[in-house]
Amino acid sequence: MDYFNDNETASGFLGCMRDVWLDSHIVVPGLGLRSPANQLNVKQGCSDWDRCKENPCQNRGRCVKTGWRSFSCECHRPYEGEHCLDEHVAARFGSEDLESYAVFTVEDNPGDSNSVSMFVRTRRSQGLLLVLSNTTSQYLRVWLEDGKVKVQINNFESLLGMETVSDGHFHLITVLVEPQSLSLFMSAKSQGRVPIRSVLVQAGDAVYVGGLPDRRASLAFGGYFKGCIQDLRINSRRLQFYPVSVPVGSYQLQSLMKVTHGCTGDNSCTNNPCLHGGVCYSLWDDFTCSCPPNIAGQRCEEVRWCELSPCPSSAACQAHTQGFECLVNVSLRSDSHIITYRGNGKIQRYLSSISMHFRTRQQNATLLHAERDSQFITISIHDGHLVLELQGEKQTSYVYIHSLDLVSDGQWHKADFSMDSPVLQSSRWRIVLDERWEKPSISFTSSGDLDFLREDVDIILGGLGPNSEGNFIGCLGSVEIGGLALPHYSEVEMNLPRPQEEQFLRTSGTPYFGCWGSNVCEPDPCQNEGVCEDLFDLFKCHCPSDWDGQRCEFTVDDCASNPCVHGACRAISSGYECSCDAGYTGRRCETEVDVCAHHKCSNGGTCLRGLKHYSCLCPRSTTGPFCRYPKLPVSFCGNERWNYSCFNGGNCSSVEDNCDCLPGFTGQW
Repeated sequence: MDYFNDNETASGFLGCMRDVWLDSHIVVPGLGLRSPANQLNVKQGCSDWDRCKENPCQNRGRCVKTGWRSFSCECHRPYEGEHCLDEHVAARFGSEDLESYAVFTVEDNPGDSNSVSMFVRTRRSQGLLLVLSNTTSQYLRVWLEDGKVKVQINNFESLLGMETVSDGHFHLITVLVEPQSLSLFMSAKSQGRVPIRSVLVQAGDAVYVGGLPDRRASLAFGGYFKGCIQDLRINSRRLQFYPVSVPVGSYQLQSLMKVTHGCTGDNSCTNNPCLHGGVCYSLWDDFTCSCPPNIAGQRCEEVRWCELSPCPSSAACQAHTQGFECLVNVSLRSDSHIITYRGNGKIQRYLSSISMHFRTRQQNATLLHAERDSQFITISIHDGHLVLELQGEKQTSYVYIHSLDLVSDGQWHKADFSMDSPVLQSSRWRIVLDERWEKPSISFTSSGDLDFLREDVDIILGGLGPNSEGNFIGCLGSVEIGGLALPHYSEVEMNLPRPQEEQFLRTSGTPYFGCWGSNVCEPDPCQNEGVCEDLFDLFKCHCPSDWDGQRCEFTVDDCASNPCVHGACRAISSGYECSCDAGYTGRRCETEVDVCAHHKCSNGGTCLRGLKHYSCLCPRSTTGPFCRYPKLPVSFCGNERWNYSCFNGGNCSSVEDNCDCLPGFTGQW
């Protein structure tokens, strides 16, 4: 019979009995009216009750049946206990950025093969995790480098993991030290293996966790660790920062320096890192910002200015990290369109470059000019080539350089002017045209930077000034000095002021927005129904087929192209006609005539082609122009009768078997 006990911790019997007698009376089994004993929680039979069906193991522990109505739990780390309910307490290192560490002592001799394993949680990419040392050296170090685990043996052999662990989640790290090899695992996944010289862990060795007492020695391996370490083990022995209720084998803790209980993260929102009114939400050792509309970035530092429509409708908004620019092309057609700029007095960056987009057909013009005392810069077009002239602080440091390609073709060009070595105080300069960086033009001489343009200097765009010769006529796109734009709009012409601190400001000039060339097709320059095409300050006439010339002013001479291949061309009202040479035919005299195509050679005669005519090669038995007559035998030549067979006064020849013809006649007869 089964006996049950609701309280398994009590001393009552739990199990089966049978054939139990008392005073000659059966007690077990003893069910029914004749039973002399009261029975409580007793059931007939003796079933094997599988306790694993009740899932007694918690936290994903695996239940294993170990006998009649008994079981055990195989617990996943970091859990322990009969039902996997006891979790190893995590230790928090570096709370509020304090320098913290722990020290343990090895109390046995583990042997030749050893493993060091622990759960690690951090968001830092570097920090010292663990050091094993004896009285003479630190023979095993484990630390974080670029978010990955790195292990070093005997100050020599090292192994770097492949996967990062600095993502704020717990990762199980295992270092396996064997007599001749070192292996690294992360959550049982191999991170690599290297051969090593053997090391030996012995009783009395120290285990430093999270850092070393010597701050400078800790900094050499990434500094003190910031994060959590849980369920630290050497082989099967635990290194408990805070003991669990279940008794487990553990090495002795020697000291715990500023290590806190549990794995709580720092409150990263204490100092309100979110900008522009963003709301901070704390995460474990991190934070996230909920940004207002049109604000972005981890700290709400990026204002989406372009979503606020800060530019006029004719311009395109371009956002960058510090603010925005309103991009628009402008047309410069006269002195009144020259634009001047000045720095706002807050420019701190190093000015060592200029870039500009432009379009023109001028062979000679000035694009940009600025000067102060002996220093000046001029960008111009000379004989169709782009030219940079630069005078530095010293009058001897003069730079002259020109582009190899022409730029006065009416097409858009991008020019980049920059110091070849901006880290130097004086450097050669280069021109890169249309981003062909592999084909720069480099100056022979050196000069300094453009820092004199930061403030109190007029930067003139489009010429040297009003009423100056060679002012620029064409279009300008974006122009930048040191990455700072020369804005074509003034502050009052924009819907919102630019927020960036470093700025160039437009101080004068009224540019014409948009790229417009001269109206070269009004009035229409093309004659005789030609169609005018505007090619930016240049026109082209598309003429009807019978007209030619720049303005379609000339009739087309169809014979000018020599269309007759073998013949003479003659212009007619409908075009042209060809008079073909002998032996050719076709509209353009392109086809050779075959004079033998319809020959009249008879009796097997062969047609022989000539330039204009043909002749017949007759068989030996025939003669005549077309091989129509029989050939005379030699014996008949002397016969007077046959002499009369030669026509037109010809005489019979016994040598040739034919007639000797008088001048002006031919043929056998």
